[in-house]
Amino acid sequence: VQLQASGGGLVQAGGSLRLSCAASGSIFSIHNMGWYRLAPGKQRELVASITSGGSTHYADFVKGRFTISRNNAKDTVYLQLTSLKPEDTAVYYCTRGLGQEVDYWGQGTQVTVSS
Repeated sequence: VQLQASGGGLVQAGGSLRLSCAASGSIFSIHNMGWYRLAPGKQRELVASITSGGSTHYADFVKGRFTISRNNAKDTVYLQLTSLKPEDTAVYYCTRGLGQEVDYWGQGTQVTVSS
C-alpha cells in the first residue's frame, strides 16, 4: 500500500492550497482516510477525516476553512485549504485509517504560510 501526497507549497496568509493523496495497493473505498499535520515544536494533530461512507470531521482550528473530500474512482483523498494562516504551517500527512486504526502514512507534504 502506498499513499502519495502532493500539493503543498509556499503561500501567503489568506491564500489557498489543495492537497491530494493518491492511494494504491488496496481497495480505497472501504477505508476511512485522514489528514494529520506536524508543525515544529508541536505534537502531531488530526486536521480532518472522512469515512468510507463520506462523513467528515474537522478539528476546531480548521472548521470553515478546510474541506476534506474523496474520489473513490480515483483512489484519492483531497484537502482543500483556504484562508490559510501562518499557524497552519506544517507537514501534512494523509493516512489510511484514523487514530489507533492508522496503518499507513503518506510521505508528507510541506505547507508554509507566510505572513
